[in-house]
Amino acid sequence: MTERQIADGAREKDRPWLMRTYAGHSTAEASNELYRRNLAKGQTGLSVAFDLPTQTGYDPDHILARGEVGRVGVPVSHLGDMRRLFQDIPLEQMNTSMTINATAMWLLALYQVVAEEQGADITKLQGTTQNDIVKEYLSRGTHVFPPGPSLRLTTDMIAYTVSHMPKWNPINICSYHLQEAGATPVQEIAYAMSTAIAVLDAVRDSGQVPQERMGDVVARISFFVNAGVRFVEEMCKMRAFGRIWDQITRERYGIENAKQRRFRYGVQVNSLGLTEAQPENNVQRIVLEMLAVTLSKDARARAVQLPAWNEALGLPTPWDQQWSLRIQQVLAHESDLLEYEDIFEGSHVIEKKVAQLVEDSLAEIDRIQEMGGAMAAVESGYLKSQLVSSHAERRARIESGQEKIVGVNIFETTEPNPLTADLDTAIQTVDPAVEARVVTAIGRWRDTRYQPPFNHPRPCKALERLKEAAEGTGNLMEATLECARAGVTTGEWAGALREVFGEFRAPTGVSSAPIAVPVEPGSALAGVRARVDATARDLGSGKLRFLVGKPGLDGHSNGAEQIAVRARDAGFEVVYQGIRLTPEQIVDAALAEDVHAVGLSILSGSHAQLVPDVLERLRVAGATDIPVIAGGIIPNGDAEQLREAGVAAVFTPKDFDITGIIGRIVDEIRKANKLDPLEVPA
Repeated sequence: MTERQIADGAREKDRPWLMRTYAGHSTAEASNELYRRNLAKGQTGLSVAFDLPTQTGYDPDHILARGEVGRVGVPVSHLGDMRRLFQDIPLEQMNTSMTINATAMWLLALYQVVAEEQGADITKLQGTTQNDIVKEYLSRGTHVFPPGPSLRLTTDMIAYTVSHMPKWNPINICSYHLQEAGATPVQEIAYAMSTAIAVLDAVRDSGQVPQERMGDVVARISFFVNAGVRFVEEMCKMRAFGRIWDQITRERYGIENAKQRRFRYGVQVNSLGLTEAQPENNVQRIVLEMLAVTLSKDARARAVQLPAWNEALGLPTPWDQQWSLRIQQVLAHESDLLEYEDIFEGSHVIEKKVAQLVEDSLAEIDRIQEMGGAMAAVESGYLKSQLVSSHAERRARIESGQEKIVGVNIFETTEPNPLTADLDTAIQTVDPAVEARVVTAIGRWRDTRYQPPFNHPRPCKALERLKEAAEGTGNLMEATLECARAGVTTGEWAGALREVFGEFRAPTGVSSAPIAVPVEPGSALAGVRARVDATARDLGSGKLRFLVGKPGLDGHSNGAEQIAVRARDAGFEVVYQGIRLTPEQIVDAALAEDVHAVGLSILSGSHAQLVPDVLERLRVAGATDIPVIAGGIIPNGDAEQLREAGVAAVFTPKDFDITGIIGRIVDEIRKANKLDPLEVPA
């Protein structure tokens, strides 16, 4: 060490955390090029984003995949796609994180086979499959199968990797999306730990792993967390996470080795808090959030990936992703952060906050265990309703100004932003022709997979074996690997398991969510409610009926749920059937329920195809008096095209006033029914 380091009490620098960028789009070839560029810039690991059809087990030519192919990630439909995705990237030397859940077993099988083809020793493969299905039921919506079979797939993967891929993390218990769905720090800790208990209990009780090897299982359980802008509280949350994990694994599972009990986590900092208004402010938000998981050595993340400043506007460009990578690199390599022991040790302020989080989280974990555990709490709707309620309370605090967001509800005046002067170049766009090419390619794969140069065996036998294994109790990984080698497609693999396991529609949490904003005399909501009641009278209807629809595969339902809850509180009768609906199903429901308006929520970029489809179906049905409102991450140019196509109003993340949105919906109902504008004093 230098004299200055010795004098300052510093020490040799720690090794930096693993630096990743969450990336993937369009095609396997385009994503491969992006990965190799990012690695050349100093990224030290890969984080693969898969598109929604891949995540939900559909091939690109399935009806539900329309408009979704290559939008929020890369489409991987079979072994050929996985080969192209990692071409010229030696997997034995790579640490790869794959954000994949319901179809995690399938993607891991494809990854293993590609590694074998590269000549890799699979026992040396390092990386993580997210594989946390519980949070999919609660927040992200890419679940496929019911809780029981989903837990079995996770259990089988864990048992397989412990024996065959000992350096692989087979699950990433993921509280990240719980925070985005409204979770408080206590809920985030408690729900993630309850999920971990459910998984470890299932592995222990399956008999696939002997008790003496449960330490190896615990040692490979990793977590993926969120860090919000309240960085002191977030840092304390991470310390509380570590203490609770140490206690649970020691007391419940008898793990004596402290190294195996270590809380291992990666992080992406909070995308929910990124704003469309004054998006340049997102840079300092990202930095503060990163500090929450790096400043404290005893609670430091093992891997970090940062969103880009413009994610509330659309898909970041490679330059935007480079900027986020450089934020990490400056902290790790230019600052002195990694030269010191834990700088918060001994702080009575930190200790008091951590102790409170631990106490409250353990109480909530006990409450969930009394219900029968995480899976039972999912099926009963308890967890979902709690999150919807917490999220509604947060939105109410923002609308009232109690929770301040710079550039949104405070300090809203701004100079022109050169970064967004040309919105067409400020975000990455996916060529609409990509989907047609990928659809053509999947047809060609099915027709030629038996022929040179592939020479795959016919997949029907592999699929039959998979179904037989699913109907029994054996581990499904070997049958899945056989399917991968046989050239089976993602849709075929998931379809075979759908036949055996069935599908699952998770509780929406809307009907059971308590009122978050009371209708107090003189309040904005009271004014909107009066307008709802008056419009219902004018139309001779007992109540105004509003359908909230989620077309396509986008499962991020937080916004739709908040609109549904506020519309209910404003006096609407709300029809909300959850996620993953076709335009045809949405229009059929709108006609059957005789609704007065339809709201469509899409965050995945498929709005350009799916919203006009809903409009056309309503027109054909003669229901042009039903206004259609669209909401989501919709670029300005797309919003204008939707309005030209007949959409009554478009709302994006900058429109944070939900009560105002509901009032606008009432106005559009009156306009569509040729009623005079209505003013009701607030």
